[in-house]
Amino acid sequence: MLRQRRSVHPIMLVPVRCFSCGKVTGDKWQVYLALLLAGNTEGDALTEIGLKRYCCRRMILTHVDLIEKLLQYNIHERKSQEA
Repeated sequence: MLRQRRSVHPIMLVPVRCFSCGKVTGDKWQVYLALLLAGNTEGDALTEIGLKRYCCRRMILTHVDLIEKLLQYNIHERKSQEA
């Protein structure tokens, strides 16, 4: 028996820690997106959430949220929509 999927799409995981210095960055992604939607620039948003080192800023700036593209290739979801 197949388990039922949740209706909420999963969230792509942001790297939990900075690869260079080890500072926790995973909890800052949603706040960063909210600040960008509020009209802040990338630099101002990163400074406001407390990322001052360039290595930590890189972790947030270079993250690509691919979950929507990956869901296009979910065979089980397409089959359930066709049925």
